[in-house]
Amino acid sequence: MKRFAALYAALDRTTGTAEKVRALADYFAAAPAADAAWALSFLIGRRPRRPVPTARLKRWAAEAAGIPEWLFAACYETVGDLAETITHLLPPERVEAGPLRPLSAWIEETLLPLRGLPEERQREAVLAAWRAMDSAERLAWNKLITGGFRVGVSQRLVVRALAARLGVEAAAVAQRLMGAWTPGEAFWERLGAACTDDADASRPYPFCLAHPLEEGPEALGPAAEWLAEWKWDGIRAQLVRRGGRVFVWSRGEELVTEKFPEIAAAAAGLPDGCVLDGEILAWREGRPLDFARLQQRIGRKDLTAKVLAEAPAVFMAYDLLESDGRELRAQALSERRAALAALLSAAGGPVLLLSPQLSAPDWPALAALREQARGRGVEGLMVKRLFSAYGVGRRRGDWWKWKLAPLAVDAVLVYAQPGRGRRATLYTDYTFAVRDGEALVPFAKAYSGLTDAEIRDVDRFVRANTTERFGPVRAVKPELVFEIAFEAIRPSPRHKSGVAVRFPRIARRRPDKRPAEADTLATLKSLLHAPAPPPAAS
Repeated sequence: MKRFAALYAALDRTTGTAEKVRALADYFAAAPAADAAWALSFLIGRRPRRPVPTARLKRWAAEAAGIPEWLFAACYETVGDLAETITHLLPPERVEAGPLRPLSAWIEETLLPLRGLPEERQREAVLAAWRAMDSAERLAWNKLITGGFRVGVSQRLVVRALAARLGVEAAAVAQRLMGAWTPGEAFWERLGAACTDDADASRPYPFCLAHPLEEGPEALGPAAEWLAEWKWDGIRAQLVRRGGRVFVWSRGEELVTEKFPEIAAAAAGLPDGCVLDGEILAWREGRPLDFARLQQRIGRKDLTAKVLAEAPAVFMAYDLLESDGRELRAQALSERRAALAALLSAAGGPVLLLSPQLSAPDWPALAALREQARGRGVEGLMVKRLFSAYGVGRRRGDWWKWKLAPLAVDAVLVYAQPGRGRRATLYTDYTFAVRDGEALVPFAKAYSGLTDAEIRDVDRFVRANTTERFGPVRAVKPELVFEIAFEAIRPSPRHKSGVAVRFPRIARRRPDKRPAEADTLATLKSLLHAPAPPPAAS
């Protein structure tokens, strides 16, 4: 545990890529196999479900620190991170020094069994763990037990460090990290095996991701060298048909087969030994439904007939990664697409669809098609080089997402509350409203888009212009105007404004505008059927 805590601290205190890779490689070289496997699991985001309710942890931490719960709550509000608050408040010295336990023992013998214990035994185990650890160990442990373990490394960096340590190609390492696996010595041995033809029946491939095309596409060369298709607004997924079974994996590496029984049933008709890449969409009458319909499917434990009828799903396929048990990722995209079209022509149907290739003689013609995207319920275009292989992760050059410019309105800041972690002492989470006659109607929350200097400036305004307090939330004088951008808008009876927006963020502050010049609720609602804005200038 001490070695894992040191790794967490090393990764947390640096932003340098080389330093992070070095820290990871050093840890994997020194840690026992089982510890390395568990650390790897946490680093790539495979955190176990929170084993203890937050309210209990707060109560036990206040008890261990010898302070009343109201004081603990005040400290938590200031710090903003539960794991850090607990670590700061617990007695700084290790009380019960004992033999050092490996990370794997802490996880397998203490953390994981907590979920099935009665409350009093949970309390005893948690307090004993805190007493047995120093401050650095407690912080890493608290991050795990609260479900807040996040550190600034991408899976790609972890794979890079692992590949260097194990002497295995990065692509093979990334492949072995996909799908279902249990941390331990056996998995660590498989991870470092020299033979790379070890894919099990359910395992998907690492996803190939696109970069945003921020300027015009003319610099990419002739349009004839590129495949263009719609950028669908759904759940990126791989459909795996192997060993007589069907598996549907999301890009987040969640097995979602049971959430989409109609896709699994349709895929049963595909030939064995194939893997399709595509998008899960809520779909009716030849066009996609709002993304919120898919969220309803994912969030429900029981898929009733009513839910299935309200959000029928399809799999929109746009790549073929494996056919007849043979991997195709190294082949040119044009060859993979031709094989995919033939496959779906023979065994597709109304649920397994082929993403249409858009035909246009040049980039201006494609730009004209792109302007139709919002009316079609899509986010823009994807452009992919016809001779490109299917890579691992986000690589520049071959795949680009050419999204529409976002929708935007000018809105007034009406509420603010502190952020989390390093932003816990600043008011960084904001609620914005539009005008409706003399009233201001909240419609969106946003916390990204401002520079550090702008955040500090807004923080000073919030503190000096608070009119009411609701716990950590402050109502402020409606004086600051911001341009709020968002990807989509839909009717929503659950919201006072009558609409819900997707991915709201702050585009810029508008010091040139007074609150009376902010947009109205009528203007916001007019965007429900707005045409796409013109493309950004190149």
